[in-house]
Amino acid sequence: MMDNNSAIRLAVLIDADNASASVVEGLLSEIASLGEATVKRIYGDFTSSQSTQWKDTLNRHAIKPMQQFAYTTGKNATDSALIIDAMDLLHTGRFDGFCLVSSDSDFTGLALRIREEGLRVYGFGEQKTPEAFRNACNKFTFTEVLRKQGKNTPRSNSSIKKSSPRELPHSPAENASLSHEDFPLDLIRTAIENASDDSGWARLSTVGINLTRVKPDFDPRLYGFSSSKLSDLMKSKPDIIEMKGSGPALLVRMKA
Repeated sequence: MMDNNSAIRLAVLIDADNASASVVEGLLSEIASLGEATVKRIYGDFTSSQSTQWKDTLNRHAIKPMQQFAYTTGKNATDSALIIDAMDLLHTGRFDGFCLVSSDSDFTGLALRIREEGLRVYGFGEQKTPEAFRNACNKFTFTEVLRKQGKNTPRSNSSIKKSSPRELPHSPAENASLSHEDFPLDLIRTAIENASDDSGWARLSTVGINLTRVKPDFDPRLYGFSSSKLSDLMKSKPDIIEMKGSGPALLVRMKA
């Protein structure tokens, strides 16, 4: 990824039928760390009472609504419109990547098609999102970890070491639908081994790339951390993971 994220042009396409307005603030903050959202569109029937949650959010975050009427019962006009627009935007050649916001597996083919053109695909959806769509993206982020993101004070290293892998980063009420997993030891070990030199040391940045390639939905926040930084996850296991250096030169290796 380029150092200057502002130079990375992203098209953000949101499926209003399968996304919640409550995650938009955290979503756009996450996308800003990836690049510049030069296009922000949301697709749905905004005349429906079910879409009232979006009205204030769209104005506040300058997201362009793309109205889709439900002409036929059982047919999803929203999905079709989003896919058509995505292909139109793809062929302009103006973008470096797409952010697809939905928990619907119907966008699996779209994600694969965009990647065939050499562009990156960042998926965002709930934990119920089918594995096929998650794995079709370069990187997939569960929207449960984005709720009210940035409003909590980061934990210190000492508190991280004392925390349980299932500790929630926010209040239980905000994370009722977020299930936390145990520390992914086998996954971490394999990623470090694949990135290490003869001494066993590996750049943390390379380890992160390997993790995402194997598991696109990998995210430290799924293991109870309030930050998406891989270094926080590594520091929580000083008994099995050794670290040295700092910044871009931070190295890690498994202890014997």
